[in-house]
Amino acid sequence: MKLQGLNPTVSAVKSAVACEFGQGVALFDMTSNMYFSLTKVSAHVWNFLQEPRSVQQVRASVMERFDVDEARCKADIEALLDGLANAGLIRQHDEEVV
Repeated sequence: MKLQGLNPTVSAVKSAVACEFGQGVALFDMTSNMYFSLTKVSAHVWNFLQEPRSVQQVRASVMERFDVDEARCKADIEALLDGLANAGLIRQHDEEVV
């Protein structure tokens, strides 16, 4: 699933539970009964998405916390969010976060 719009708003689904695991986070999706492993950066994004956030807000949060250039951050966050959406772990909201 490709996120729609220029700056879509997304949030973590409530059917996934997370716990710290090593340097990252382990997720269990109760809908699909699948486990997922998130890196340190991905775990930061997951925690940030417990509330609806725009993709732009997600990128800004990652750039503020981690040493990454803007172009790399944009590409990596887009790929991460697409992967989370494809796995059914985030949902897109119709309303925009202001």
